[in-house]
Amino acid sequence: MKPIRVALLGCGTVGREVVRLLHEQADELAARAGAPVELAGVAVRRPHKHADLGDLLTSDASGLVTREDVDVVVEVIGGIEPARTLLLEALKAGKSVVTANKALLAEDGPALAEAADASGVDLYFEASVAGAIPLLRPLRESLAGDRITRVAGIVNGTTNFILSAMAASGASYADALEEATRLGYAEADPSADVDGYDAASKAAILASLAFHTRVNSADVHCEGIRAVTAGDIAAAATMGCVIKLLAICERTPADESMPESVSARVYPAMIPATHPLASVDGAFNAVFVEAEAAGQLMFYGQGAGGAPTASAVLGDLVAVARNRVLGGRGPRESAYASLPVRPIGTLRTRYHVSLEVVDRAGVLSTITGEFARHGVSIAAARQTGEGNGNGSARIVVVTHKAPEAALAATVDVLAGLDVVHGVHSVLRVEDLGRKGVAG
Repeated sequence: MKPIRVALLGCGTVGREVVRLLHEQADELAARAGAPVELAGVAVRRPHKHADLGDLLTSDASGLVTREDVDVVVEVIGGIEPARTLLLEALKAGKSVVTANKALLAEDGPALAEAADASGVDLYFEASVAGAIPLLRPLRESLAGDRITRVAGIVNGTTNFILSAMAASGASYADALEEATRLGYAEADPSADVDGYDAASKAAILASLAFHTRVNSADVHCEGIRAVTAGDIAAAATMGCVIKLLAICERTPADESMPESVSARVYPAMIPATHPLASVDGAFNAVFVEAEAAGQLMFYGQGAGGAPTASAVLGDLVAVARNRVLGGRGPRESAYASLPVRPIGTLRTRYHVSLEVVDRAGVLSTITGEFARHGVSIAAARQTGEGNGNGSARIVVVTHKAPEAALAATVDVLAGLDVVHGVHSVLRVEDLGRKGVAG
């Protein structure tokens, strides 16, 4: 059979593993695809750093993706540009595309999908979310006959390592981040991970696939873990909970304010220690998918790293190559539902609020009165003498489910009261075993 020729964009941690697997497993990949799968070229910015690849190297990425002898373009360079321009060029030239670029898909996935449709070629991106874990293909294919109601889980290994380290040793956020950096789990600039942007991009992709609706990164409410303290970790433990950075995507029923809609959000939250996600430690990922007929499904495994991500890339590459050999196409974008995205302020969940207050009679009553005035029902409230001294005390309030906007308004008022020295933390409490968190 005529070989399937592959252009590789980028040769970093993941790209190197893709090259290795293409060479080491060449015979098996050919058998699975129905034709040999060969590298046509590798585009990098600094060819001198990859001299072992010899004549395959080029710095002309645009020329490589439009070459007549290239059938498939694999992109692992990341970021928005030049990846977007290169992939659009490739698709318009009739090349199928395999990408691991979550940021680009979350920002401009529809443009790529439309370009693929216009040329009648494939766009595959399993490696963009959760590394080696087969998650996107089940959403696109295996569950295509079901109605998915929620996708929730841990999709960023760096933050999960940090929070796991804090819980295991009582370390501060700064110390846990330092350890993650030393061990190679965190980048020199960890902002994309610890501020939640990486997880938000993945949440946009998951919501788009699960709910047949275009959701981009701007639609995802995003909070990171920088503000999580050792005190928060300890407070969670006293409630029988652990703190995880969660990506939660839900289909929400119509109510008096909106028709049926979808929501997507990323934030640190307390979850019951008995929930399976609570035991996901280190740099691992785990995602729960809930569907009306299938019930709850859990996907767990290595969420990042060169070899795991390359495994997902090669899986897509085999599927695309097989389609080229047989003259078919894989699944196209499905956005028929076109549901509106629900604003974060209308979502309902429980909250754990910790404040430092003046230690005198009547203060607890003042605090709880403000919650009542804003329509936020309290499940439990307690005051201790554990403030920072100078006659201060700590008040902890746990609420019933309340709208995000009402809770935010309550906290704003509390922060301005004379009897409040400071609002130390506000954390959601998510019961992932029940549907309708946002209902």
